[in-house]
Amino acid sequence: MNLRRVVPTTRSQLRLSIGNQGVHQWVCRSCRAKTPSQAHFSTSRRSLEKPYYVTTPIFYVNAAPHVGHLYTMVLSDILKRWQVLHGKQAILCTGTDEHGMKIQRAAAQAHTPPKEFCDLTAETFKSLAKRAGLSNDHFVRTTDPDHREAVQYFWQMLKEREYIYESKHEGWYCVSDETYYPESTIEKRLDPFTGRTFMASQETGKEVEWTSERNYHFRLSAFKDRLLDFYKSNPEFVVPAARMSDVVKWVSDGLEDLSVSRPVERLTWGIPVPDDESQTIYVWLDALVNYITKAGYPWAPGKESALGWPADVQVVGKDIVRFHCIYWPAFLLALDLEPPKQVLTHAHWTLNHQKMAKSTGNVVNPFFAIDRFGVDVMRYYLALEGGIINDSDYGNDFIVERYKKGLQGGLGNLVSRITRPKIWSVHEAVQSARGESAANFDQSTRMQVEMLETLGKSANAKMEELNPGAALHAIMNAVYEVSRQRTFPISSANKRKDK
Repeated sequence: MNLRRVVPTTRSQLRLSIGNQGVHQWVCRSCRAKTPSQAHFSTSRRSLEKPYYVTTPIFYVNAAPHVGHLYTMVLSDILKRWQVLHGKQAILCTGTDEHGMKIQRAAAQAHTPPKEFCDLTAETFKSLAKRAGLSNDHFVRTTDPDHREAVQYFWQMLKEREYIYESKHEGWYCVSDETYYPESTIEKRLDPFTGRTFMASQETGKEVEWTSERNYHFRLSAFKDRLLDFYKSNPEFVVPAARMSDVVKWVSDGLEDLSVSRPVERLTWGIPVPDDESQTIYVWLDALVNYITKAGYPWAPGKESALGWPADVQVVGKDIVRFHCIYWPAFLLALDLEPPKQVLTHAHWTLNHQKMAKSTGNVVNPFFAIDRFGVDVMRYYLALEGGIINDSDYGNDFIVERYKKGLQGGLGNLVSRITRPKIWSVHEAVQSARGESAANFDQSTRMQVEMLETLGKSANAKMEELNPGAALHAIMNAVYEVSRQRTFPISSANKRKDK
C-alpha cells in the first residue's frame, strides 16, 4: 500500500492530524481520497485581496508591560491606520509570548501555576492595548489551542524535510534571553552591588549558565547562502539600513545549527515535541510561528494570502533582530513559505539614559502615564520622540514641553485661530486657494499654499520609509509654519461682513 501524508486544509483537520498528544497520523492514499478537504473562506471580492498585515512582537509575560511596549504598539497601530486612511484593508496582530524557562521560573517564584500566571499578565497586555486605542484585529496567545496546533504542524513539516535532527548540545545558555550564545561572545562580569562574578553575554549583559543536554537542532547553517540571496534580492528587508548591514554581516560570518528543543527535565512549560514527550519545543520557534497562526496557517492551497501573509511589516525592538531577521526567515524558507516583506526594528526608550528593562525595574508604568497625560498626548509624544535608529530618553518634563508646544500652542492655537473669527470661512478659504483668486495671493500666502499642497506627499514618503515619527515631524513643522503668521491673508472671496 502506497502511504502518503495528508496535508490538513482546515483547523479541524489539523487537530485530527496532530491529535491531543501531538502524535502525527499517516493515512493511505485510498483513505485520503475520502477525507474532506473543505476550507471555509469568504468569496467576496474584498476578502480575495491580500490585506495589509502588520504585527507587533508578542510580549513576554514574565512581568508587567512598560512604556517601551506601548511605543511598539503605537508604532504598529499608526502603520495600520495609515493604510486604512488610504482605503486599504489592513490587519494588526499583537499578543503575548507565554512559554519558556523564564515564565516557568517566574511562576514558581510567584507560587502560581504557569497558566494562571500567564492569564493574569496577558490580561494586563490586553488592557494596555485597549487603553492605548490600539486597532488590533487579533490578540494571539501562545497558549491558545490553535497556536499550539500550528506550531506542532510547523515542526512536523521541518522534520519531514529533514531540517531537524537530534544531537547532544553543550553551550552557554541565557534564561533571560531564552537562547544559547557562542563561546566567543561570553565574558566574565562583576555585579557592583553584590560583588559576585558571573558569566554574561557581551551583547545583552545577561547572565548565562553552562548547559549540556541532548535535544533537537535545526539546520540553520544550511541557510547561509539562501539567506544572503534573499537579503540581496530584498535590500530593504530590515529597516533601518544600518541594522540590515548588521544582519548581513552576522550571516556572512557563518551560522551554527540552532537548538530548537529543551528536555522536559529542564523545561515543562511549553509545547511538547510531536512524537517525543521527553522534549519541549524551543520558545523562540514556538513564538515566531504566532505571526502565521493568525494568518490562518496551515493554509488551504491557493489561500495562503487570504488573511494577510506575508506580513507587510513586522515591528520589533532592536534587541530581537537576530530572531526575526535570521531565524524567522530561515524557518520559513525551509518550508518554501514567503518571509515577511519588511521588518521595522526600532530603538529603545531609556529612563535616566539607562535602557528600560523589567529585570532591573528601570521602567515607566504605561497605565500611570496614560492616566496622567491622556492617551492622545502619550501617543503623540511617543510617535514624535521615539527613536528608530537612536534611543530616546523618557521624561515627564519632556511630555509637558511637547504638549505645550505641539498640541496646545501649535495645533490647538491654529485650530482656534481658523475656526473662531467671524470674518473667516474655512470652506470659502479653501475654494479661494484653489480658484482663480490664488493668483492674487501675496508671496507668503502662496508659499503656505504650496507647502500644504505637498505636505501629504512628504508625509506619505516618510510613512513608506516606515518612519512615522518623521512623518509627524513634517506635519508639525507645517503647523508651526502656518501658526507663525500673525494674521491669515483673506481675499475678497472669503471676507464676510460681521453682522
